[in-house]
Amino acid sequence: MAHPELFSLSIAHMDCDAFFASVEKRDNPELEGKPVIIGGGRRGVVSTACYVARIRGVRSAMPMFQALKLCPDAIVVKPRFEAYVEASRAIRAMMDELTPVVEPLSLDEAFMDLTGTARLHHAPPAVMLARLTRRMKDELGLTGSIGLSHNKFLAKVASDLDKPRGFSVIGAADTVEFLRPRPVRLIWGIGPAAQESLEAAGIRTFNDLHRWDREALAQRFGGMGERLWHLARGQDHRRVSAHAPVKGLSNETTFHEDTADPEILDGHIWRMAEKVSSRAKAKEIAGRVVTLKLKRANHKLLSRRLSLGQPTQLADTIYRTARGLFDGVGERGPYRLLGVGISELVPAERADLEGDLLDPDATRRASAERAADAIRQRFGHDAILKGRALR
Repeated sequence: MAHPELFSLSIAHMDCDAFFASVEKRDNPELEGKPVIIGGGRRGVVSTACYVARIRGVRSAMPMFQALKLCPDAIVVKPRFEAYVEASRAIRAMMDELTPVVEPLSLDEAFMDLTGTARLHHAPPAVMLARLTRRMKDELGLTGSIGLSHNKFLAKVASDLDKPRGFSVIGAADTVEFLRPRPVRLIWGIGPAAQESLEAAGIRTFNDLHRWDREALAQRFGGMGERLWHLARGQDHRRVSAHAPVKGLSNETTFHEDTADPEILDGHIWRMAEKVSSRAKAKEIAGRVVTLKLKRANHKLLSRRLSLGQPTQLADTIYRTARGLFDGVGERGPYRLLGVGISELVPAERADLEGDLLDPDATRRASAERAADAIRQRFGHDAILKGRALR
């Protein structure tokens, strides 16, 4: 591999290859070589798919029934988020050894700024990134693709050029010529609606963008137009931030069949609350606002939120608040989707400090939850369960 700027570039994006499916294949060798889809039942959506399934046309966020039409012999595996979080933490630890400036985007991808690390590692960033992916394979049995460039936008574009197990470089000198023939959908955040607006203006490629002057783009597309003008020239001045704030935590599920059964829905509200709580505790954060999301059979979306007197990370508090929001919804089911989340996040040390005068048992339940957390940490997640979780 050769590139004139290979040893001078230092902004990288690492994206694991079909992460959830790769963890499942690593943990179950019988899945090797077979098409694997991670997701729910026929009414759910695809979380991710291995490359064998992707060759057949299966994509993330695709409805499960459509994915199974394209790949009827696929093996569908329910997500095991605890396993994915554990693998993600191991990869993050490896990244942290390379640089203190790591900006995670999700469990399976992150930006890294390795500027100034060559003296520490006695090797340029490109070499250290290659060693990172080899360590991931040798020690964790997982693979990732690297994009290396001079800014975040191009590093993310590069990491997707040669998946799986890719290592792609976009230098400063070849940026404009590299981008010119490529579609503008490469821009992170350009969704279907934005793409439709761009196509209506005759903009399909970066070359089309170059025909517009900066003022005209800003007049036509507002703030997005200004951003497009810069990105068309490969300009992105955002810094890699190791402290990018998390805006919220949520969990949702799409039911196999629409349901209005209050017992089933209550069980799901508890499970969603417990998952959100678990993630909040792992990240040592808490939320001031609890949100409930419902989607009816006719796809009408309902959303309710409530600000708490104090931030919380407790599953019990999140559940009781979400259940209260559910009881206050005037429209009844059936529902096809349910979600629970928290937002307005704060550090964990500012959470759950006071008892509730209107609920004298709240302190007792909080103590019981903390004790249950300790048991799970020692003996596994399923060592102790709430009865309502079994509904």
